[in-house]
Amino acid sequence: MKNFLLIMTLFLAVTAGYAQRPIEGEDEKATPRAPAAPVSFKARYEGGMLGFSNREKGTLKFDDENKRLVFFGKDGKEKFSLAYDVMNTISPQSRSVTSTTGQVVRHLPLPGAVLGGFIREKRRYLVLQYTDNEAAIGGTTSFRLDNKELLDSVIQTLGEKAQMSRRGDAFYRPRN
Repeated sequence: MKNFLLIMTLFLAVTAGYAQRPIEGEDEKATPRAPAAPVSFKARYEGGMLGFSNREKGTLKFDDENKRLVFFGKDGKEKFSLAYDVMNTISPQSRSVTSTTGQVVRHLPLPGAVLGGFIREKRRYLVLQYTDNEAAIGGTTSFRLDNKELLDSVIQTLGEKAQMSRRGDAFYRPRN
């Protein structure tokens, strides 16, 4: 009986160790591939570019011919662009904030109106860190996007077009 228990314990230890071995290509499976991003999409510039301090709604567009990401303002004119090769990191960021409706309800002079502070929404941002060779500075700029699916697809598409390495949800340019 002791030999049987010893053999069974040994068998369970070996099979458990085999089940926990790393699988080749596991990193690729850990982050599912998002669909390709549209060529242009709505975004709100939140700040971070030298010389452009005002927040503005507009459109981001992939310009593959010139290898850059271009921001067009609400008037349809090009405001600025970032070349793919000056980008250092591309990452998502999200913030949970009290919605406008929640702020209005919260300030009403009614009993229970303070519960309006619990009406929250999640805002999603595309964060780009870059190095501006012309001005010899580095910076971080961000754009607010409509939803998580769009954000994920933009990050993946932009990371691949800029030939960057993936780390989790983000892309980065390795140092030489």
